[in-house]
Amino acid sequence: MPNDPQSRRFVWTMVTAQAMVQIGAFTLPALLPGYIDRWQLSKTEAGWLIGIFFAAYVVAVPILVALTDRIATRQIYAVGAALTGFAHLGFAFMADGFWPALILRALAGVGWAGAYMPGLKAIADTLEGDAQSRAVSLHAAGVGIAGASSYAVAGLIDGIAGPSAAFAFGGISALIALALAWLVMPKGAPKHSRDPTTSLLDFRPVFRNRGAMAWIAGYTVHTWEMAALRAWGVTFLTVTAAQAGAPSWLPSPAILLAVAGLIGIAVSVSGNESARRFGRLSVVTAAMITAAVLALCTGWFVGRSMIAAAALVMIWLAAIFWDSSALTAGTVQASDPALRGATMDLHSMCGYAGGFIGPLGVGLILDLAGSNATLGWGLGFGHLAIVTLAGFAVLRWYAAPSR
Repeated sequence: MPNDPQSRRFVWTMVTAQAMVQIGAFTLPALLPGYIDRWQLSKTEAGWLIGIFFAAYVVAVPILVALTDRIATRQIYAVGAALTGFAHLGFAFMADGFWPALILRALAGVGWAGAYMPGLKAIADTLEGDAQSRAVSLHAAGVGIAGASSYAVAGLIDGIAGPSAAFAFGGISALIALALAWLVMPKGAPKHSRDPTTSLLDFRPVFRNRGAMAWIAGYTVHTWEMAALRAWGVTFLTVTAAQAGAPSWLPSPAILLAVAGLIGIAVSVSGNESARRFGRLSVVTAAMITAAVLALCTGWFVGRSMIAAAALVMIWLAAIFWDSSALTAGTVQASDPALRGATMDLHSMCGYAGGFIGPLGVGLILDLAGSNATLGWGLGFGHLAIVTLAGFAVLRWYAAPSR
């Protein structure tokens, strides 16, 4: 963290704003079993509602984040936070089926594209060296804590006032985040502004940066796997509880996912610090191999043991989180400062493309398996191991020259 009070205040305010924008992000996965029943959704349709958020993000992020290399980042952030607030409020009061929900989820994805990486870039542009790495890790922790808490918050509010109130809470929080960020973010263009004569979406210099591309490859499969588990974790545990029963002392699936996410944040922060001590590639290697093994095992426990299923989900999510901040910090530190926005743009775009495919892929496999829940969940989660190991191989290949 920076030493001067003004910079510390800026970082903490931005982390708070980012957490408030993120607090409603996983309201739908937390409440997905209810929406599947209420709207009579197929598993593929449910996967679309989760995945379209990431797909819209991928479409919007190349323009919105690349613009932060040219104009004041807070202008982009304001658009993103406002769209996020509108999308959550719209889901609360207008969504009544698949198609309206799909449109609003897409708008939420565009909003997150304007808030997530621009907010992170505003922090990265303020700091350098170890202070930058720690601030990036703190940002990842803040966003992660909010994302994990959103499961518990959504479940709690849903139990008291219904699902619409849960989405309304997320919308109001995003609008408060807009006000906070607007007060502290720099008004001018970034200090490392890109040459305005270059193409806005020219990623060729980033592709030539092998160090950055290694971490981008890792982040892609990381988000693919994390999005799939976060999208379907509550539903998986709900199905298991219905078939195998659950002890009275065990929290609800939404609370379990929240706890797993919070544990994951601690693991993520420690993972980044371990990466600085033992080497980032070593930590990422251990995390990806562990996650792949757990992906192969978890789905086959559906309907067999609620305690075993819950334990596997929580350990698996922690393993995924293990290299989360290390991957993002790797991309930030490997980037050219003048191309940091474009580099983070590609990092985010590739990662969230995986985030779109992951939930949809699990939903498709569940539908193809039909009534065979064990086969569906076993293959639905198990195929993520292949994805993770393939991404790990690409990461090692790109990173090899710089080791």
